[in-house]
Amino acid sequence: MATSTVDEHICVTPNCGEKAKLRCPNCVKLDIIDGSYFCSQNCFKSYWQEHKKLHVQTKTSMSTNNFVENYNPWPGFHFTGKLRPYPQTPRRLVPPNIPRPDYADDPKGRSKSEEGEKSSSSTIRVLTEDEQDLLRETCKLGRIVLDEAARSLRIGITTEEIDRIVHECCIENECYPSPLNYYEFPKSCCTSVNEVICHGIPDLRPLQDGDILNIDISVYKHGFHSDLNETFLIGNVDQKSRDLVRTAYECLEKAMEMIRPGTKYRDIGNEIQKHATANGCSVVRSYCGHGIHKLFHCAPNIPHYAKNKAIGVMKPGHSFTIEPMINAGTWRDVLWNDNWTSVTEDGQRSAQFEHTFLVTDTGCDILTARSSGQPWFLDGNYIS
Repeated sequence: MATSTVDEHICVTPNCGEKAKLRCPNCVKLDIIDGSYFCSQNCFKSYWQEHKKLHVQTKTSMSTNNFVENYNPWPGFHFTGKLRPYPQTPRRLVPPNIPRPDYADDPKGRSKSEEGEKSSSSTIRVLTEDEQDLLRETCKLGRIVLDEAARSLRIGITTEEIDRIVHECCIENECYPSPLNYYEFPKSCCTSVNEVICHGIPDLRPLQDGDILNIDISVYKHGFHSDLNETFLIGNVDQKSRDLVRTAYECLEKAMEMIRPGTKYRDIGNEIQKHATANGCSVVRSYCGHGIHKLFHCAPNIPHYAKNKAIGVMKPGHSFTIEPMINAGTWRDVLWNDNWTSVTEDGQRSAQFEHTFLVTDTGCDILTARSSGQPWFLDGNYIS
């Protein structure tokens, strides 16, 4: 036991309160200041089982920080913006009692049901009333999971921690996180930061003051998938980014106003691009809204840009997502070497909002809406 006397410190053993005379030698080696002082050998020994946990935590943090600082998975890769990939933790497991989609246990994550549907037909499925009820229930669960993730947001939290919260919330609600192993996607949700357009993989990067973050949630239960996402403001976000986020949500609102029987799917993109362009933004073309029910992705395809060639007319019982991805700069995108993370070509920021919709006889139901009817960023409180 080191015998350095530190007059200004008090023994850290609970309920002691005596002046510290000794310091833990392991703490000295690890450069731990807080929590390393004791009044006597007796206090040190009595508190050892709890105190040594501090050594383990510090060693783990040091190892992780060293790993992160030297992490470079793709030497020579040209990044378009400031964001960099951080290390990822191993894939999480889903208990065997929870029903799962066909790709969940496939070595390559292939959805044979989706592939069969695409090769045999482009028909847009009309859901029965019973199927609509099951889809509604699944969409309610998706909203519960996204709201749980939103409540955890703060400066310094990692997207890996957000993924853990999402995964555990899914398990608690006995649903499967749809992204997990979908064509080998390694996590339970998508977290897209700043210039990431979509499909960002949760990792150990802490969220920073001024970031914007999109969390994309999909869950599977009762044999149906739901899909929704929102963009969040982390701390003190600059005005240009706040305007971008607002424009992205307004683009979704413009699309929602058009959902009713008889609307052509190709017309949705005209309204979205018109509003984005009027606000100095662009619309991503590589990704689109999609049909969703028993299949994660299926007909119809719903491009978000103008003058597209989407096929089909809305009918009662159609279920699909609309999810415009709006960029502050160019609409063009670049794929990272993980084959998932899509970023803006010019490194400027991107924002997105998504709901799952069901066409009714008179309009539509927003199956993934918040109870307040508005997204989190409009609550007037920034995440800090």
